[in-house]
Amino acid sequence: MALNDNTLEAVKNDLLALPAAHDAAATDTPDREAVVERLSEIRSPDIGEVIETLIEDDNALDVAIATLDMLETDRAANVLGYLPGDYQLQVVGELSDNRVLTLLEEMGSDERADLFNLLDEDRGEALLRRMAREEREELKRMSSYEEGTAGAIMTSDYVAIASGMTVSQALMRVRQTAPDAETVYQLYILSDNGRLIGTMSLRMLMVTPPGVLVDDIMIKDVINAAVDELQEEVARIVARYDLIALPIIDVGNRMVGIVTHDDAMDVVESEATEDIHKGMSIGQLEEGIGRVSLWTLYRKRVMWLVLLVFANLFSGAGIAYFEDTIAAQVALVFFLPLLIGSGGNAGAQAATLMVRGMATGDVGVKDWSKLLGRELLVAGSLGLTMAIAVAPIGIMRGGDAVAFVVATSMVTIVLFGSLLGMCLPFVLERFKLDPATASAPLVTTLIDASGVVIYFSIATAVLTNVG
Repeated sequence: MALNDNTLEAVKNDLLALPAAHDAAATDTPDREAVVERLSEIRSPDIGEVIETLIEDDNALDVAIATLDMLETDRAANVLGYLPGDYQLQVVGELSDNRVLTLLEEMGSDERADLFNLLDEDRGEALLRRMAREEREELKRMSSYEEGTAGAIMTSDYVAIASGMTVSQALMRVRQTAPDAETVYQLYILSDNGRLIGTMSLRMLMVTPPGVLVDDIMIKDVINAAVDELQEEVARIVARYDLIALPIIDVGNRMVGIVTHDDAMDVVESEATEDIHKGMSIGQLEEGIGRVSLWTLYRKRVMWLVLLVFANLFSGAGIAYFEDTIAAQVALVFFLPLLIGSGGNAGAQAATLMVRGMATGDVGVKDWSKLLGRELLVAGSLGLTMAIAVAPIGIMRGGDAVAFVVATSMVTIVLFGSLLGMCLPFVLERFKLDPATASAPLVTTLIDASGVVIYFSIATAVLTNVG
């Protein structure tokens, strides 16, 4: 069953109330048997969340390990895979090599490689020496792929069917490999040298007569990705073609693994989180906000904030330059926050729309000129609407001349801010930088400085002529 917060807390309290894990006399108590029975009814991700809260909130690593010991080995390995990397390390650090090897054997190939990469070199080498040669080579291969690529998120647990098999032979192959496969709904046909030559669904295999060759019914135009393809591109392909899994090939077109839909969606979530952080000028967090240290939070935020502080000095310099204009018409100061705030908001909106559009593949650099024309129309309309809204306040505060200055400045600043916010992601993309760096704080700071100059330049020109 799935857990709500109250049920999760109750399960955790039951685990904490059990006798100490090292108390051998307590291993078969009625209370423990009841907890084991309850755990058997709970899904692995929920047990993982219980263990995570035991470690994080209660500092009860011994209880977390005891919880894993209550589960069947394959279930324990599955639960371990749902824990964050730092918690996996804490748990594995308290287990014997024999226990770790047993858990590794039951884990999926991708999760096994991820955990192995977290271990220190000495522990990793000690475990490798105790593995069978085939398992050792497979683990070394899976853990060798560069982080952020298809190879780093793929699994080698898939159903492969040899070319030339009949449907009945292929079904037998599916039955043999299905228990260890990540998914059995999509099957892959390989040549004698392991090259990917086709694919088919399990449904197609089941409805085809037994004597038909798989080569005659397979789909030959297979959507695939290279093992060194960026993981965000892999996720985009999976989402675009609505795939259950995407086959991954090496330079020789040999199939080396698959990226499943759920792993691709994990990438999408991770990339979206990273873009949101960049959009607010925050460095990438390796862990969740609830687990990251105070020092890391400070370090990831302080650099951009300090840089933006100095950038804001240009706004102050602009104000100082127009001191005479301000002294002649003090009412202008009343509208300064309103104008530069409006420009910053419009620019941040435009930047956010472009960054997200580029991230989803909806727009690209080739669309820049078309989008520029659209943004001119939209931003101009927004500026005029806001100018009309603020003009009556200008008349009340400073008369017709001030109202004209404020309205004209509003249109100009909103137009300038929107165009800057729209263009900045494209400029960054052109220079091979992450468009998400065009963050709201950065865009707002740039528009603040330029908005001051625009506003007081218009005010100086208009009020000098009026005077």
